[in-house]
Amino acid sequence: MKYVLFVCTHNAGRSQMAKAFFDCYAPHDIRAESAGQDPAPAVWPEVVEVMREVGLDVSVEKPRKLIVEMQLHADWAVTMGCGDACPYVPTTVEDWDIPDPAGRPIDEVRAIRDGVEARVKDLVHNRLEAIRSDRTAHQLRLVRLLPSLAREFDGLRSDEEIRACADAILAQYEDVPVRSFVMSIAHRRATECLRAEHCDALAVA
Repeated sequence: MKYVLFVCTHNAGRSQMAKAFFDCYAPHDIRAESAGQDPAPAVWPEVVEVMREVGLDVSVEKPRKLIVEMQLHADWAVTMGCGDACPYVPTTVEDWDIPDPAGRPIDEVRAIRDGVEARVKDLVHNRLEAIRSDRTAHQLRLVRLLPSLAREFDGLRSDEEIRACADAILAQYEDVPVRSFVMSIAHRRATECLRAEHCDALAVA
């Protein structure tokens, strides 16, 4: 499973629209999340109205605070007119210059909705394979995990065995929602595997 993160300031308009459209158009192996630096109490009412016009109900969505763990979890991110808001996303971050619909006349909100939908369709039609194949997040976690394992098992295991074990264990956590906890778990499991006669992670890889 891969995750695309949509971010705008209040998570009450643009990013909610984008998530709803992405969930509608994207295949099941790529999911969307949305958040904002300063989440509003609820999705803007004008946004709820125009999304209902196209058969999507965002009234049940609650704006969420953008946190580090959410960014670490993303395999791709899209910011919407909020500048450099995702410093912890370990892979591609796009910026879509889309105006905030809050307080705008309903015709302008419809135009913003249609613009967001067009952008999401372009993302789904033209960049899904790039999202699926991007291994940046996995490679960064591997870089963090390997040095301590290499020191601990120097002379006991080959570099190839250490790398293969760490790679196999990290791959098992690609769907974990909060990836900041993965490193300590992965280190413990890799240590146990490399100390054992046979590495169970490699046996199932």
